[in-house]
Amino acid sequence: MHSQSQSSLLHQTQILRQAIRNKSHTGVTSGLAQGAMQGNVVILPADWAHDFLLYCQKNPVSCPLIGVSEVGDFTMPELGNDIDMRHDIPEYYVYRNGEKVESRSDIEDLWQDDMVAFVLGCSFSFEHALSQAGLTPRNIEEDVNVSMFETNIATVPAGRFFGNTVVTMRPYVPKDAIRAIQITTRFPKAHSAPLHFGSPQEIGIADLNKPDYGDAVNIKEGEVPVFWACGVTPQVAIRNAKPPICITHAPGKMLVTDVLDTDLAVF
Repeated sequence: MHSQSQSSLLHQTQILRQAIRNKSHTGVTSGLAQGAMQGNVVILPADWAHDFLLYCQKNPVSCPLIGVSEVGDFTMPELGNDIDMRHDIPEYYVYRNGEKVESRSDIEDLWQDDMVAFVLGCSFSFEHALSQAGLTPRNIEEDVNVSMFETNIATVPAGRFFGNTVVTMRPYVPKDAIRAIQITTRFPKAHSAPLHFGSPQEIGIADLNKPDYGDAVNIKEGEVPVFWACGVTPQVAIRNAKPPICITHAPGKMLVTDVLDTDLAVF
């Protein structure tokens, strides 16, 4: 990062992570530090890490890897100099044997010296590009978490991990949906183009007003729902695989990195 705008963004990301670390920011991260890559997080014991790495490799749209830690290392230097995976997410979910047992604001006392942290790209990272094109996502306009739904779209199993895809939904009129598809295709590390648009029933979603995660948003007359793959997908696979312990981010509450969205975009 060299330009004044990049330095300003780097300053923003570091201030935001500090606010998350000292627990003064505990909410969602959508719309914050726009221009910085945000990431979904999965933390597993090392003897489960290979299976999960393979799962990500077989499902690159739902699980686009942007960072993997060394065993036992809670830093992620390729994503930010001061990142501490034990403290830098607004809310963590803790799973034991596939069941979510608690949520918490830090995991320092749960960290084990055999843990591996995975960071996956997030659709929040292309929201900045959509907003710049005049296609501000409804969840940002309404200042709520994005709507997320479990679908009937199967992922490719790997080792002990399997399950259906989770998607995010943003509504647009058809001409804007086409433009949104064109824009998000440039972000393969942030789930790329949508998996589906139009009828939610075709992908197993019964009611757009009842998301499985996040918040419902207003869908206006003439708009169609557009569905992108989501990095909450691993949380379904974790429930199925049942590792003894797994720690993830709470949906919508991401790791904010120092990597620019555009560094991982394709033009």
